[in-house]
Amino acid sequence: MENRTKLLLPLQHVLFLTFLYFQTNLCIELNIINPGQSLSGNQTISSQNGRFELGFFNPGNSTNFYVGIWYKKIPVQTVVWVANREKPLHDPFSSKLQLSEKGNLVLYNQSEIPVWSAESSSNTMNSIVAVLENSGNLVLKDSSNSNPSVMLWQSFDHPTDTWLPGAKLGKDKISEKGYISWRNSSDPAPGSYFLGLDPNETGTYFVLRNGKRHWSCGTWLERVSSFSNETVVDDYTTMSYVSNSNHEEQNVYIYSVNNSSVLVRYVMNISGQVQKLVWKDDLQKWEQIWAKPKDQCEIYAFCGAYGACNQYSRPLCKCLPGFEPKVHREWNSDSSNPRHGCVRRTPLQCNEGVKDGFEEIKNVRLPASDVSLTNKKSLKECESACLRDCSCKAYSYNGNCSIWQEDLLNIQYLSYGDNLGRTLYLRLSMAEIQALRGKTKERIEWFTIKAAVAIVTLITILGLIFVSTFRMTNFSNTTNKAIDDVLIVFKFSDLRSATKNFSEKLGEGGFGSVFKGTLPNSAAIAVKRLKCQEGDKQFRTEVSTIGKIHHVNLVRLLGFCINGMKRFLVYDYMPNGSLEAHLFYKDSKILDWKTRYHIALGVARGLAYLHDECRECIIHCDIKPENILLDADYNPMLSDFGLAKLFGRDFSRVLTTMKGTRGYLAPEMISGEPITPKSDVFSFGMLLLEIISGRRNWEIILEYGTDSTYFPARAANCISNGGDVLSLLDSKLKGNANAEEVIRACRVACWCIQDEE
Repeated sequence: MENRTKLLLPLQHVLFLTFLYFQTNLCIELNIINPGQSLSGNQTISSQNGRFELGFFNPGNSTNFYVGIWYKKIPVQTVVWVANREKPLHDPFSSKLQLSEKGNLVLYNQSEIPVWSAESSSNTMNSIVAVLENSGNLVLKDSSNSNPSVMLWQSFDHPTDTWLPGAKLGKDKISEKGYISWRNSSDPAPGSYFLGLDPNETGTYFVLRNGKRHWSCGTWLERVSSFSNETVVDDYTTMSYVSNSNHEEQNVYIYSVNNSSVLVRYVMNISGQVQKLVWKDDLQKWEQIWAKPKDQCEIYAFCGAYGACNQYSRPLCKCLPGFEPKVHREWNSDSSNPRHGCVRRTPLQCNEGVKDGFEEIKNVRLPASDVSLTNKKSLKECESACLRDCSCKAYSYNGNCSIWQEDLLNIQYLSYGDNLGRTLYLRLSMAEIQALRGKTKERIEWFTIKAAVAIVTLITILGLIFVSTFRMTNFSNTTNKAIDDVLIVFKFSDLRSATKNFSEKLGEGGFGSVFKGTLPNSAAIAVKRLKCQEGDKQFRTEVSTIGKIHHVNLVRLLGFCINGMKRFLVYDYMPNGSLEAHLFYKDSKILDWKTRYHIALGVARGLAYLHDECRECIIHCDIKPENILLDADYNPMLSDFGLAKLFGRDFSRVLTTMKGTRGYLAPEMISGEPITPKSDVFSFGMLLLEIISGRRNWEIILEYGTDSTYFPARAANCISNGGDVLSLLDSKLKGNANAEEVIRACRVACWCIQDEE
């Protein structure tokens, strides 16, 4: 008996320790919290598919703890939902998340004071359970209810910054579903930015900062009707819009993932961008495949008060003249968001009876919240009005006088090709004005010294050749270089790495082949390997000109690379490919008329900018669907502009190799006559006819009741003879189009291609 007791004692210890283990690691592989059970410390529950985990966590460098949901099986902790985002905990082991006997899920701090709760409002309290579903949705359910879809409470109705597949954006019968950024990477408290739908405009979504809308985008991706349950599909997700259904008022978007094994999420991030991110197993990181606003300088007051943003320089933000950072640590990196802005180095002297002065800041986007003074008829009157008002911080005059009495927000330095730039007169103390003038004088003197040195250097031809060769060919620096604060000179090794040795080919045209790449910051790029053999100097000169051209309907050139005789151009990547694919490929998504009309207008605007608004008229010479690229919102972007001039004498050879180009070339381009902007107009007319018909102009397609007439001629006859213009419309649209817009588009197309006016 004594020996038997000795054998039982170790067994009792094992059973007791096993019991403790399960008590301290509650339901590690289960997804349910039952009534009376709780989570504490490092205890967690997981969804049945093992994708999501719920428990206590501390974000970034914070010593505070929160209850949240995150992806379980990826190495980078990615939190998608936070319960107590405004009420942090200090000790997770003495705090607990408990499902009470009343059926409420309650979070208690170390003093056993409730800091957060989810109330089920059910009469069957003893059967309520908390379940972490496979979608990442935490729900309260009645386990006795035979219908598992009935939810008494769900985290999807109380989102934080992350929009998961299956969750809603917009307003349903329960509440408004909006997503609010974290305050910073270590603090999940509600930040400055909000993603939601505009209650006054169906289907419009926007981002706010301190109540100011800084970005909106029509209907989602500008592809979804506000009056039907249409869906939008891309490589990763299917986006659906739902308005009123079953007599219930709702206005929401929901998206699903096309491949259930792929992790996709939208995030309203701390810097003011809405990002679409995909987890890449091979890279072991989240890859950004879409973001709005595209440029950070578009984010309202991104650089804070008296800070100005410049999209073409690094860092993006800098203080206005006479100001310095308010919180210096916010300005330490390119990715920083200095929301506290800048402060004056020297106070204004208005109340001291001393006049202040003004510093002229040219070519900027003017600050927000101006006050218009309609009775001031001249620049001098406008300046005097500002000086007399001690609250006036700046003024601007452009035929009308505007002054600013509040802190200056939302200033942006613009490129000199941008017609939106204005001159701002910034009010400063006279001491600060004199200090700035002194610095200007010093800069002039220093420039004179450098100029003298340069003249001496020019005498030494060997030195000049050495410097030139060094600048052209030496790319051994650890980072890529920028020239004129506009273009980046990429190293060939970096481009080869970004494109995985040019393995993913997007297409090929007369100017060269295009490959997809990804930069170290996860930004997607398109790399065009050119066929030209221009010399380094001429190539750099022409590329520099192209790089200074900026328009909402032109693909942005990021930089270039010279590697021996090889030439590369690096552009923004357009995720929706070319217009050609969407018009002519059988398996592509059908573009509705509204989208086609939007694309036609965008192409026209881009061409008008190249012809009339650039310092030097640029003739594209190759307008066709293949060179119309579509961004994530299906906005049209002209590509390959400026390349005709870059190729110079080789352009005639390029024309002969362009597949299908002769269907868009103006007659004078084929006959050898001088090329003018009218050549692009002809090509635009041919493009417009294809947008209308959804087929190649030269294709012979026999349809019931029609003959095989050359389509442009058929369209011209229809317009001239008052025929049924909708019969020209792409049959895939089934007549769903604005008839007046179709007639207008057909007329413009025929005017563009007619032989005689």
